[in-house]
Amino acid sequence: MSFVEIETASQPECWRRAAELARTQSAGLPAAGERIAVVGCGTSFYMAQAYAALREGSGQGESDAFAASEFPFGRGYDRVVALTRSGTTTEVLELLDRLRGATRTVAITADSDTPVMTAADDVVVLDFADEQSVVQTRFATTALTLLRAHLGLHTEDVVRDAETALAEPLPEGLVDCTQFSFLGRGWTAGLANEAALKMKEASLSWTESYPAMEYRHGPISIATSGTATWMFGAAPEGLEEQVLATGARWVESGLDPLAELVRVQRLAIARAAARGLDPDSPRHLTRSVVLTDA
Repeated sequence: MSFVEIETASQPECWRRAAELARTQSAGLPAAGERIAVVGCGTSFYMAQAYAALREGSGQGESDAFAASEFPFGRGYDRVVALTRSGTTTEVLELLDRLRGATRTVAITADSDTPVMTAADDVVVLDFADEQSVVQTRFATTALTLLRAHLGLHTEDVVRDAETALAEPLPEGLVDCTQFSFLGRGWTAGLANEAALKMKEASLSWTESYPAMEYRHGPISIATSGTATWMFGAAPEGLEEQVLATGARWVESGLDPLAELVRVQRLAIARAAARGLDPDSPRHLTRSVVLTDA
């Protein structure tokens, strides 16, 4: 088995540990009412989008999400949350350095032996969710589970849904689709973005992602026989029927949206295998993007 297969399968137990950690050791995480920004790169940025939408949507404070390279330094925040699996990503470390002494920061990472440990004011280490694969799966979802649990929005039902997502066969024929559009609403828009990235990284698939209501405004033109449109969470009324009328496949389930992301991870691995690709080592990618001065 590839590393990413093993890591994908371990997510239910990682989520349980993260939920317990949120209950017992949540120092440094944002308090209700704080105005915060959440930053990251790649997968971590999309988890930041999901968390920010969840937090603000649940009435716990204004919450923005940015790619670390696009942070608006002219804005004031009570706290900045940085997500970084490796703890070495250049843009994240530079951002934390610029915020030092001006804005309280907390980093969530997988590796306690990295520069982020001293770059942030507070650090939460999820070393049990660290990964050997370049492609992120369990660290990203475990970090989001920690944050959902800290918001009081995580239940054991989510973990059971993840177990279902791992146990049930993927829909027949999905591996052979030529293009995938992932859709979300609210916090699940970030998950849709991550799903598209995961399929690109692991299997070199042609993927796109959109807010669900925006899909009608042009992107649906790509839907046809052999493509798939995959919804995270409840779909807007009438959208399924519109997609099916194009001849495309519609994918939706009653699972928690984070568990639904596990199904996409499994599909990405399956497509990589079908195409003779190594999902642990995507082309042109490394575990962490570390930039050096020219």
